[in-house]
Amino acid sequence: MTWLLLVVAGLLEIVWALALKHTDGFTRLWPSLLAGSTALLSFVLLSLALRDLPVGTAYGVWVGIGAVGVTLAGILAFGESATPQRLIFIALVAVGIIGLKASGG
Repeated sequence: MTWLLLVVAGLLEIVWALALKHTDGFTRLWPSLLAGSTALLSFVLLSLALRDLPVGTAYGVWVGIGAVGVTLAGILAFGESATPQRLIFIALVAVGIIGLKASGG
């Protein structure tokens, strides 16, 4: 259950980061509300996961899910570059996430 909370928290990090792009400096109401509410929920779920997981593991997985997800969304939805080097380094982040989980954190 703890890992599920952490994964959902990471997925919510993707949502709030993408919503943040559309806030125009928090001048647009709905994207701002989406960014704020999903960020808050993401932090709450992360804090619940921290009850049972080491902080380094939980934070690394949370940030990693967000980084990989936002980068892939940027490539797929916003036409950001998908150079081989960029994809390799995102893959390395994903391997790190898997490694943290597999190491028994």
